[in-house]
Amino acid sequence: MEIMANRMDRGFFRYQEEFEEKALEVLRSGWYILGKEVAEFEKEFAAYVGTKECVGVASGLDALALSVRAMGISAGDEVIVQGNTYIASVLGITMNGATPVFTEPDEYYNIDPEGIEEKITEKTRAIMAVHLYGQASRMERIMEIAQKHHLQVIEDCAQSHGACCGGKMTGSFGAAGCFSFYPSKNIGAFGDAGAVCTDDPELARKIRVLRNYGSQKRYYNEVAGVNSRLDEIQAGLLRVRLRHADECEAERKALCGRYLEEIKNPKILLPKCPEGVGTVWHQFVVRTKERDALAAYLKEQGIGTLIHYPVPPHLSEAYRCLGYQKGDFPVTEQYAGEVLSLPLYNGMTREEQDYVIHAVNKF
Repeated sequence: MEIMANRMDRGFFRYQEEFEEKALEVLRSGWYILGKEVAEFEKEFAAYVGTKECVGVASGLDALALSVRAMGISAGDEVIVQGNTYIASVLGITMNGATPVFTEPDEYYNIDPEGIEEKITEKTRAIMAVHLYGQASRMERIMEIAQKHHLQVIEDCAQSHGACCGGKMTGSFGAAGCFSFYPSKNIGAFGDAGAVCTDDPELARKIRVLRNYGSQKRYYNEVAGVNSRLDEIQAGLLRVRLRHADECEAERKALCGRYLEEIKNPKILLPKCPEGVGTVWHQFVVRTKERDALAAYLKEQGIGTLIHYPVPPHLSEAYRCLGYQKGDFPVTEQYAGEVLSLPLYNGMTREEQDYVIHAVNKF
């Protein structure tokens, strides 16, 4: 049996008629940029997240970069971010000339709130909390720290559509909740797409201006902006995805419930959730000191896996200029050497999951 680490065709075929109907509707409308579909998606997604505003942009990276810029964070400023995130989190900071200040993750793979305060300096402007693998960070504690030190909070929600902390959804805590709708996300588009959610109407206005060449009124440019517009077809298709978000989330929870219950191998550490924090299971990430051997063994069995992520940003070639060395963030580096994402996707069959569980238990 061949099982991919992730596959998106099943999610399409399940709602194929709705997707195709919406795509044709948009194509036949004759309006393809910043029209009705974008406006309606922004309203619907803001309601889903629980914020007053949502601004559609071209990608999750743009959501981060434009949020940082709209907050006025630039050269000479610092933003605290966990070390084990995807590089896009860090790029959103450095694209604006600001400096990322790394801190360690907790046992749940998200930023450890108790390590934040020691990183705060007079240059610190914001904390970026990344809700990794679909699990909400401990936002109540993070917000306490931010308020105490008068810092902004940016949430990287690229992997956490629908995840909650204390009954409140990720993306609704900080000044900006930044979402990616890359096709593999729990709510995925059919190309690149992103959004920023916020309760601050002025921040939303600034991002709307920045995403459209710095213009609120056509051909009248307030600032030197960028082209980062969520297009009408992607917005329309995302509206279809959003209608089915709860049922798809329930399916992933059931799949991961089976993994948690039935994977029994003393060499493998299963993921866990802190009390009061919910996960939407963007990835099912296990850890083992024999990660490479496990990945190779599963590949021999026809089972695909992924590593999220093998090289932490502070050790990447891209950020060699920051001067970090191996050993500077031991927890981050340990995770990078041990994590492995098992196959997980909507439409995964019981037979496929049986095969994965049996193979993992035999390792």
